[in-house]
Amino acid sequence: MGRGASFAFSIKSSVFREGNPIPTRYTCWGANISPPLEWSGAPANTRAYVLVMDNPDAPFHGRVHWVLFNISPDTTQLPEGLSRNGVLSELGGARQGKNHLGRLGYDGPCPPPGPVRRYVFRLHALDAPLELEMGASLEDVERAMQGRSLASAKLAGTMVHQGG
Repeated sequence: MGRGASFAFSIKSSVFREGNPIPTRYTCWGANISPPLEWSGAPANTRAYVLVMDNPDAPFHGRVHWVLFNISPDTTQLPEGLSRNGVLSELGGARQGKNHLGRLGYDGPCPPPGPVRRYVFRLHALDAPLELEMGASLEDVERAMQGRSLASAKLAGTMVHQGG
């Protein structure tokens, strides 16, 4: 957690619960669209949110599936199927970073054959928006966030290979 007191900051989805499978609709075997998410309990002095989805079980430091930053502090939910535009005016000018494929926006789970993989959505409440342009890498976002996180919350889903 960041600086300050403890908050009941949490993130959830209406389509899967913590530790349960992410529905196929939100993977490469389905529509490959972002799932709906909602959160509550952010610190009162939150000025922006950052959302990152990654697969910490993937080799080579995990795979980044989504980087979304400078989400308006008034936002408490993301609808299903956000566009992959670089700037999202419906989220107060939020900006998409690059995923592991080098593209903007969400790229759903698509694990290779093998064990169950975890996919973690991490939401950070920040004391100020980040001074980064769309297309920033996760490394750029993490560097810019240093010392700015007031609180963080996470939601983990799972997935196994479904391809042929």
